[in-house]
Amino acid sequence: MDLEQRLAALEAIEEIKALKHRYWRACDGKDPQGFRDCFIKRGAIIDYGPMGAFDDVEPMAEIFTQVALAKVDGKPVIFDMHHGMHPDITLISPTTARGRWTLRFRQINLAERTEYLKTGEYDDEYVLVDGQWKMSACRFTDTWSMTRALDESAQIVEGEFLEVPAP
Repeated sequence: MDLEQRLAALEAIEEIKALKHRYWRACDGKDPQGFRDCFIKRGAIIDYGPMGAFDDVEPMAEIFTQVALAKVDGKPVIFDMHHGMHPDITLISPTTARGRWTLRFRQINLAERTEYLKTGEYDDEYVLVDGQWKMSACRFTDTWSMTRALDESAQIVEGEFLEVPAP
């Protein structure tokens, strides 16, 4: 590859990394529209194992909306933290790519008073649509997980976050 092609490839890889980071921020920020916007408009393959497998983003976005925006007494009850690392992005063509990521996930569920920890691997496919990279496939495989009860002395202090109204 010449210098221009190498630079274009590096820019594409950085754009794909930014896309995945936007995806995790949307998950943690309780942003259903931001979640949807990370995928192609129709026909995205999503397979989150026990959470379900879908042939379009909309069914998963509905589940995400119900869980992420769940409230009790007007207050959020689910707090998520997604940390993605070890990106391995391969450009297949100028408009398609594949990626692998490791996830560290933590969730506090105030309704059930539990803490949930999980790690696993994402296998993604990406396409360039109107100049922007989007996920066309997102598959997650659990490596391990753990659920434990929150001790009665556990104090959960909510910070400020941008609340996105439900669609």
